[in-house]
Amino acid sequence: MRMTTPRLLVLRALLADPAQERYGLELAGEAGLEPGTIYPILVAFETAGWLSSREEDVDVHAAGRPRRRYYRLTAAGETAARTALDAAAARRRTANPRPAW
Repeated sequence: MRMTTPRLLVLRALLADPAQERYGLELAGEAGLEPGTIYPILVAFETAGWLSSREEDVDVHAAGRPRRRYYRLTAAGETAARTALDAAAARRRTANPRPAW
């Protein structure tokens, strides 16, 4: 999977607490992304098996809002996320080596 900056930002947000379920708008805020950007990323990660999701069981009329879909990293997703972030950091170090002085 191609790792873009927005995808890396989402992975970093998810890894802040890998066991915690988060809904899309919450993740968008944590990652600093617009809501329209985050949902295709979440779908791609779920399709790849990196995320599991569930729709909350709530009375939308009583809650006064739509149902939320909650996402959580799978074990494979946590490993893949750490690998992707480590690889991105290595690419940055290679592209911007520190001076030897």
